[in-house]
Amino acid sequence: MATSDAVRSALRPNRAPAVKPPFYRTLWGQVLIGVALAIVLGYLKPHTAVAMKPLGDAFIRLITMIITLVIFCTVVTGIAGMEDMKKVGRVGGKALLYFEIVSTLALLVGLVVGNVAHTGAGFNADPATLNVKAVAGYAGAAKAQTISDFLMHIIPTTVVDAFARGDILEVVFVAILFGFAISAMGERCKPLIDMFNGLTQAVFGVVNIVMKFAPIGAFGAMAFTIGQYGISSLGPLAKFIGVFWLTSFLFIVIVMGGVALAVGFNIFKFLRYIKEEIVLVLATSSSETALPTLMEKMESLGCSKSLVGLVVPTGYTFNTDGSSMYMTMAALFVAQATNTHLTLTQQLTIFAVAVLTSKGAAGVQGAAFIALVGTLMVIPSIPVAGMALILGIDRFMSMCRATVNMVGNGVATIVVARWEHELDIAALQKNMGLSFEAATATELEVALPAPLAAASSTKTAEG
Repeated sequence: MATSDAVRSALRPNRAPAVKPPFYRTLWGQVLIGVALAIVLGYLKPHTAVAMKPLGDAFIRLITMIITLVIFCTVVTGIAGMEDMKKVGRVGGKALLYFEIVSTLALLVGLVVGNVAHTGAGFNADPATLNVKAVAGYAGAAKAQTISDFLMHIIPTTVVDAFARGDILEVVFVAILFGFAISAMGERCKPLIDMFNGLTQAVFGVVNIVMKFAPIGAFGAMAFTIGQYGISSLGPLAKFIGVFWLTSFLFIVIVMGGVALAVGFNIFKFLRYIKEEIVLVLATSSSETALPTLMEKMESLGCSKSLVGLVVPTGYTFNTDGSSMYMTMAALFVAQATNTHLTLTQQLTIFAVAVLTSKGAAGVQGAAFIALVGTLMVIPSIPVAGMALILGIDRFMSMCRATVNMVGNGVATIVVARWEHELDIAALQKNMGLSFEAATATELEVALPAPLAAASSTKTAEG
């Protein structure tokens, strides 16, 4: 019956093409408006703005509520969808190699910029007068995490425990085991694969519902940030903040832009395509909030579903471009601000330790700060108490770190897809210049038979 109605609709005269929705009706427009209103509220009425914090916390909790299911389902179906298990290892290996190369380059860039810009020069801070208690909790968390602990932490106590605590790394590990097992069982597990595919669609349906509240969540998070810390708090550290944000922008444009050019797409078009995710991550200071929709958009750009399901969740943990740059720049800032001279050997030691400690600091807000404290503890001459100087601005730095991490994750997915010949170049070039809604509508018309596609476009024009 539905099909006959669609066919009859297709026979009607074509109506006007779908009109581009106004700015205030798009998701990114609503998020941007929410952020703008939050900044105004935080400036005019700080106490009221601070009270908006539960709105941001509630939205982030909604995302974290389903993030483990999203990652588990996509990784399992991604691995099960690759019939050749050697291909799974090859894709995972290439992704990790890319993440390691680019994040290491980011560490090096941060080290060079920190030495050239001297962002901490002139502070002449006395470590004895700084608030040591402010960073004591971070130091305790850093001491508790050794390399062996990190490796053991990958294995959960129980499968349920990984989901209950929302530990992404443990969920990825469990999902990889399930994916390999289901793939090895072959046809016997086909009903299970179908079930996971259906569950994945349902989970992303929940994501679409949750994202309707993104403007409110962005408003609450940004209002709290401005109301709590105030724009005036940026003054003494304006140089450090400005240099880091500028370096991050140039890293995206030059380094990631160069990679994008080599693969065959324009970085500025890509940034425009994921503008909703960029605004959302900037507002919430966490790349976690954009992970589900980023995966959908990568598929829309022509990356195979199985590859996206494997690379994006892996990048969530191991892709640390923004966090890596911050760690080396911040370490040099603290040393310069406390008049601590670092030899080349000590700087290289910070670099080497940061390669390890930066892993896992990509998605969670504040994780990079803990990793930085752990890195500084390796060089006794740098007073860890000096971290109190930048603790107050960490929220503003986290906004930039998380955004760079998220953008880098998207670029990496396209790169690995191109390496593996799992990228539809035509879809990439066509959809990159469109909004996500327009791109998915185009895909729907291509997938449907001609009469149904015509009916779909007619209904789109009506809506």
